[in-house]
Amino acid sequence: MPKLTVQNLAGLAVEVAPGQTLLHALQAQGIDWMHACGGKGRCTTCRITVLQGIEHMGPLTESEMRYRSKGRLQDNERLTCQCTLTRGDATGKVPNPTKLPHLTYTS
Repeated sequence: MPKLTVQNLAGLAVEVAPGQTLLHALQAQGIDWMHACGGKGRCTTCRITVLQGIEHMGPLTESEMRYRSKGRLQDNERLTCQCTLTRGDATGKVPNPTKLPHLTYTS
């Protein structure tokens, strides 16, 4: 199974099942992750900055394309509630604006 590694969460590695969103995989491992709209693709609080392996992620969803066109989602960012990991591993980090205050992040 492909793995998502979150660099600034002490290199946390989470397996992502086929068809499973990154957010669901993180939550299944008990990881608290910002998602103000409840994981419905209506905000950008669940975004992840992708450092490696963006080519291993599924195609952009309609929500992600809409946010990109408005400049609210950069080319190296994906919404964890929309994105799947299909062909290989990826590494990302939680962006500063969406870090949760009760978690400890590494550099």
